[in-house]
Amino acid sequence: MSIYLTAISRAKPQHIEQFKALLLALVVESRKEEACIQYDLHQSSDDPALFIFHEEWASKEALELHNQTAHINKFIKDSVDIIDGTVVIHETDKLA
Repeated sequence: MSIYLTAISRAKPQHIEQFKALLLALVVESRKEEACIQYDLHQSSDDPALFIFHEEWASKEALELHNQTAHINKFIKDSVDIIDGTVVIHETDKLA
């Protein structure tokens, strides 16, 4: 059973491009994971500091493995000074 996530994060205004580069690196590495079905990154047109991931994972176990990967740990370490707040993650049910 697939797991659907929406992950929302915000860059500090002076670090938008640096933060976006870190997020794009996550896209590249996460899409290599066998259990990754969808991993799409969006940037708000109205607020360029706001980034949203739409993700689909093959299973809860696969998502747990993803959260322990080197690329996730690298993002956490590298974004600590440039992220504004924390990543907010919503697990959702696909309706249509």
